[in-house]
Amino acid sequence: MPLENIPGLRWRLVLISLLVCGLIFELGKCLNSDVFHIYVLPPAANITVTFYHTMSLCLILPGAFFEVDLLFHTWHIKVLSRGKFRKVGETITVQAGSALELRCRGKPVQWGVPPYLEEDDDGRLKIVQHERYGVLTLINSTGADTGEYTCYPMYCKNTDCRRDYNKAVKVFVFFQDPQELFVPTSDYYEVIQMRTNWPTVLPCQVTSPEAKVTLQREFPPVEVTVDGSEISFDVKKGFTIHRPQPHHAGELFCVASLGSLRQSSTKYMLIYVNYPLAPPAPVIQASSTSLSVGGNLQVSCTVLGERDVVVEFNWEYPGQQIGRPLYTQESVTAVSQGSAQQQQSQSVLLVDEVRDVDQGTYTCTAGNLQGTKSASTTVKVVTKDKTN
Repeated sequence: MPLENIPGLRWRLVLISLLVCGLIFELGKCLNSDVFHIYVLPPAANITVTFYHTMSLCLILPGAFFEVDLLFHTWHIKVLSRGKFRKVGETITVQAGSALELRCRGKPVQWGVPPYLEEDDDGRLKIVQHERYGVLTLINSTGADTGEYTCYPMYCKNTDCRRDYNKAVKVFVFFQDPQELFVPTSDYYEVIQMRTNWPTVLPCQVTSPEAKVTLQREFPPVEVTVDGSEISFDVKKGFTIHRPQPHHAGELFCVASLGSLRQSSTKYMLIYVNYPLAPPAPVIQASSTSLSVGGNLQVSCTVLGERDVVVEFNWEYPGQQIGRPLYTQESVTAVSQGSAQQQQSQSVLLVDEVRDVDQGTYTCTAGNLQGTKSASTTVKVVTKDKTN
């Protein structure tokens, strides 16, 4: 019996023809692209995310995709599962307990995983390099696995290989746990030092992007305003204080809520430190560059800088070699420079009844949180008869 007389077959042939035309159209668009694409299977027991470099990936048929190799121009069809694929952005959400598989085209590739998984020793994480792609597999996932997963294409010359950071591809995976809204941590209490002009991050990461998160102050008990400018929230990082000030100091914590579940994060003790813009610039001066044996010597080291910045002084001096004790006087005073208030920090080295061994170079090193700088001066000691 002719094929066209089989009931329904004619319409199936027409449908297949239309799908093939669609394949050719989509294939043409793929060939014009040379970027990474990330796709994920719809909710299922296993989630597959595929990264492609130096090739494009187009999803054509339900449950199948075309791999178009731009290097050899060969076609491959692989059926993953029934259903439609969807292109994902920077994040995906997976139910805790599911298995995750990440596939990255390249020979070879390396993987970056969240810190918790870097210390994995129970065999849940497996990385395999195949001939043309690498595969990362994670089983028995938990909320603690939440974080950023990165594929680094490797640039190799002979046996020397290095990561190509410019072509790395990243995806942030949330492992949604109905019992744990925050990524678990072993720290109940964490001290964070805030620095002037340096953003401070409170790393209260959540396991679900749908969780509502607020920032709370322990005392007085009040919700901290998050305006997106002074303080902002990123579901992948936590809260960021962009320009820390003294009033931000204190004990803070995060509160997450999702449905009927409400949980608190680790408590963060924020300590404010006025962080200088630059290392100190010491100026050294001796009371005399030439003095007689038995005279008294004072060598001052002065730093002019920002207020409320701690400056530490260290000395190197000739008498140090024979064990002469170090005697210093240190002071901090406020000074006016036009309309601006500055701080003068000073250390004075005292040498009583100088001897021949005190002749030489005196060096002062001043340091703050940004670094250290040194200044030196030379002192000559002469006998009394040579000064007459």
